[in-house]
Amino acid sequence: MTKIDKSILTFGVTIFLKFILFDILWCIPTTFASLSTVECYTTKLIATFILLTPYAFFRMWKTETFIMLLLDFLLIANLMYFRTYYTAIPLNSYGLSGNLADFTGSVIDSLRWYDSLFPLSTLIAAIIHLRTKTSHLKRPVRALPYVGILVVIICIFGTVTLMKGGFSKAYGKYRDKAYLCSSGPSIYTIFGSLCYDLIGPQQQLTPELEAKIQEWLSAKPKHEAALISDSTNRRTNCIVILAESLESWVLEKEVEGQEITPYMNKLLKDSTTLYAPHVLTQVKGGRSIDAQLMLCTGLLPINSGTYSSQYPNHIYPSLQKAMREKNHSRNYLLTIDKLSTWNQGPIAQSFGIDTIIAYHDFKLTEAFGTHKRTGDGSFFAQCQEKIEKGEIWKKGENAYMQLITYSGHAPFILPKQLREVSFSSGIPEKMGDYMTTARYTDKAIGKFVEYLKTLPQYKETLIVITGDHEGLAYYRTELCESPGGKDIVSDKPFTPFIVVNSPVSMRYDKVMGQIDMYPTLLNLLQLDDYYWTGLGESILTPNKKGFAVGSQMNVEGEGYTPEEVDLAKEAYDISDEMIRFNYFGQQ
Repeated sequence: MTKIDKSILTFGVTIFLKFILFDILWCIPTTFASLSTVECYTTKLIATFILLTPYAFFRMWKTETFIMLLLDFLLIANLMYFRTYYTAIPLNSYGLSGNLADFTGSVIDSLRWYDSLFPLSTLIAAIIHLRTKTSHLKRPVRALPYVGILVVIICIFGTVTLMKGGFSKAYGKYRDKAYLCSSGPSIYTIFGSLCYDLIGPQQQLTPELEAKIQEWLSAKPKHEAALISDSTNRRTNCIVILAESLESWVLEKEVEGQEITPYMNKLLKDSTTLYAPHVLTQVKGGRSIDAQLMLCTGLLPINSGTYSSQYPNHIYPSLQKAMREKNHSRNYLLTIDKLSTWNQGPIAQSFGIDTIIAYHDFKLTEAFGTHKRTGDGSFFAQCQEKIEKGEIWKKGENAYMQLITYSGHAPFILPKQLREVSFSSGIPEKMGDYMTTARYTDKAIGKFVEYLKTLPQYKETLIVITGDHEGLAYYRTELCESPGGKDIVSDKPFTPFIVVNSPVSMRYDKVMGQIDMYPTLLNLLQLDDYYWTGLGESILTPNKKGFAVGSQMNVEGEGYTPEEVDLAKEAYDISDEMIRFNYFGQQ
């Protein structure tokens, strides 16, 4: 029996471990869930066997070493790119490497000391080979067993992949999951990521499609300025608090003698507050990231999948860019989640965010929930501390700040030491948990807003509080029909839209969509001359109809015509096409 050349094992194990090291470094800021998939290991074994061919069959150890060095370069380059853009290098970007000459400093800054482990492992493997004196005298491996093992691994990978609908569909499904959307390169290796880019549909905006979009935009009610331009009454700062799963029905409500949201209730009575309690949820599969799309860009979610994972590098007009253009603002995103969640890192950059403060920038205190994230109380306290220290919203700076909370995430189980209300057995458990968590978030928001009111720039600051989407989901019907929840829990998925220190004080009780917040904020911030005013309509428009169409094509509200409903429903397809075909990138 022919002994296996030790150098084959040395080179093979080294190549495989390079992929594993890449995965570990990739997963640290994302998720290690990808390491539990069969594809993760089969793809690496397939790549290892193929890359090992020059030495295994032809004893070309110098060629093998060169190939390993090229692999090192490829893996390090993608890790560097990921540290800035939170994704692998797109296939069509490899031809743009010459542009790096203008960004030498940024490239060097993206390097880490442990990146040297890749070329170092190649050097060690070559030295081991040279010290194995008889290595080069042995015969090449027998082709049949080598190819046989490779075929078996390919069959295992192929079977698992076919069970998931094929490579493109399986890869696409991972991209559309909240916590796995950035895991493609670690599951399928960089080569798999490149293959997905290669076989993916090349979508082009045709003249016919552009004409269709223009026709719909022409039929939509025109956006008009609602305020007289007045520099003494302008809001040059905007603070957006996107509260996880916050629904409107908990506001202005007492249950068993206990006020659920005392602070927000107080805000609603303020003479400078604009309040709309009936904002219809319009998110789709992207949930929270879809809410950011509607609030920030005035676009609706795509029909299938998640825009932030599929089209993170497309051009998006946004509230942040309008603020920068008009007020020279610095735009901040503050979130206690990882930037890989819903791919929010790269999409934030596409929206015009300048500074991202995320998971690793916050102390993990008051943590609870499925993914053990920093509690809202601690989150807002730390945001306040960062402002006080001048880390964000520096003196003399106009700012757009978007704060994303987490504590309202299902299953709404708040630790006992953080609870301020409790309910009898007559209240359904899920309803009680939801209200208890809402009270906790209300207190956290209250302390932060009160702090903002003490700042000298508060007079020029607009504060927006809204829920990213409904929270009760399939519990809603059960709770509405229960004795304890009847007439308390809303049977509609409404979120609140609260604007504090608004130049227009009003209560808008009609139904509006999440898509209508963007043009309303353009009005309130006097950004009406921005080139994109959204697919929705400002609630400050006198003739706006009080209805909205949900993502399930459900129509809520009243006073609409069939033609207006058809136009609102068609908006979903128009938005889908504008995003998929990068409409704004081709204007």
